[in-house]
Amino acid sequence: MPIDNDYFKNRQQQNNRGANNSNNEGGNYQPPFETPEFFKNFGKQSGTIYAILILIVILVVAKPFVIINSGEVGIKVTTGKYEKIPLEPGFHMYIPIIQKVITVDTKVRLINYKSVQDLSGYDSGIRVNPAINILDARGLPVAIELTVQYRLLPHGAPTTIATWGLSWEDKIVNPVVRDIVRNVVGKYKAEDLPTKRNEIATKIENGIRENIEKLEGKPVSIESVQLREIVLPQKIKDQIERVQIANQEAQRVKYEVQRAKQEAEKKAALAKGEADKARIEAKGRADAVTIEAAAQAKANKIIADSLTPKLLKMQQIEVQGKFNEALKVNKDAKIFLTPGGSTPNIWVDTKDRAIQSGIK
Repeated sequence: MPIDNDYFKNRQQQNNRGANNSNNEGGNYQPPFETPEFFKNFGKQSGTIYAILILIVILVVAKPFVIINSGEVGIKVTTGKYEKIPLEPGFHMYIPIIQKVITVDTKVRLINYKSVQDLSGYDSGIRVNPAINILDARGLPVAIELTVQYRLLPHGAPTTIATWGLSWEDKIVNPVVRDIVRNVVGKYKAEDLPTKRNEIATKIENGIRENIEKLEGKPVSIESVQLREIVLPQKIKDQIERVQIANQEAQRVKYEVQRAKQEAEKKAALAKGEADKARIEAKGRADAVTIEAAAQAKANKIIADSLTPKLLKMQQIEVQGKFNEALKVNKDAKIFLTPGGSTPNIWVDTKDRAIQSGIK
């Protein structure tokens, strides 16, 4: 509220008149009232102060600025038109009423597809959608639970929001995920899904990534897709369990057969080894006899080759001399000549018993 200087002037004049009257009546004098210096200068500066106060009120009420945090981008909208260049993290001004700024999260987001009763939309900051129900190649119901990690690309955020709106997740990511999962899983039989899990997971991730990245402007980046669970009908579970038990039994029988075969092969190898050993030993003995006979024959041949007529004549003379000495001792001894030769080699003492002796 402005200060009225005229009010102080009139008040001062009234005080002066009252003081005069008091002097006339009682002889008491009161000094006149003087306006403080602050109020004298306030009237001159009041316009500037009011302008500052009004500006502060406008800034507080209208808030023509916005702070963009890391992991976010701002989209400036001027009279309903989205600007194509996003606002980077930091402090930004805009014109109230004419402009507004939409803050969009560009951090990695998650969608969980799971079979639960309470699907409130978000679970600890993670978006939750129902599990994807599919009919397999034979028409049996199957549920797929998976987690998709994705994020909005900052450079194309204004175009994406202008095209798809703030609910872009439900229009871009969710339909593509459900469509790809149904197309991939629907080609398999339910009982084959557990054994081909890795193959199916790879096809699902590649399909989702290719379909979203080929959208105009590539608005979203798929970070990863994890196949968490394949929910099968109970009768399929029972069938798979029976097959697994049968396979385990077959593996056990196969192991026993293989083990018996290995034992038989081991025994056969041992028998063969023993036979080979005996054969080698027999061959060794035969070879030894052959070598010995050959050596003896060679020795005999050498001896035979060394018996020349002169040597034989000399040996005959030596033997004859020995018999002559023997006849001197025993005159009744008889001398036998070797067939084919004249060298005596046997003598017999006819007085006692017959004695045969070979003289070499």
